[in-house]
Amino acid sequence: MFALALAPLALLVLGALGVAGVRLGANPVQAITDTLGVWGLRLLLATLALTPLRYLTRSAEWLRFRRMLGLFAFFYATLHFAMYVVIDRRLDWSTLGEDLMKRPWITLGFLGFVLLVPLAATSTRAAMRRLGRGWQRLHYLVYPATVLGCWHFYWQVKRDVREPLAYAGVLALLLAVRLAKRWRRAASYIEVRADQSSGKNRSSSAFAR
Repeated sequence: MFALALAPLALLVLGALGVAGVRLGANPVQAITDTLGVWGLRLLLATLALTPLRYLTRSAEWLRFRRMLGLFAFFYATLHFAMYVVIDRRLDWSTLGEDLMKRPWITLGFLGFVLLVPLAATSTRAAMRRLGRGWQRLHYLVYPATVLGCWHFYWQVKRDVREPLAYAGVLALLLAVRLAKRWRRAASYIEVRADQSSGKNRSSSAFAR
């Protein structure tokens, strides 16, 4: 899994060096930046897919890969952001500020990246112990971060929006599975509580007689 997650980066390096027949097209900087961003989004979706896979297969083995895939998603998102800031805009902070103000897809991408930072920073077991229950609440930020990633991609492509819409559809499906699971748990809890309450009432009535 580790090697698979690194494969897209390896292909980009080969393309940048012009070896092994890998080509990046007429605008290699744009190709590298876009590819890094797409793989960051794909790995975020793969991370979110692990819990539904656990539901479907009744196996918790999938969750062993969640931390690794999440960190790789952040890794690719960081490289995507660095390519834009350092290579594309050459650390021109005035231009970067204008982009944030005037180009909404860049604003969305930046916000999504910012949401990922605390998730990566608290991905260790020590952070989980230190934050306690707050760790789980903090990591719910992965949902709005992924939504912003899909939105950022959709607004960026301008013409052929089929790919970002496909990712948005996958995200909607993954969220629907989670919501359905939570709804069933809530309904089961309510049913159990109702049965317990009914049992207590019957016991009280029998005692009264």
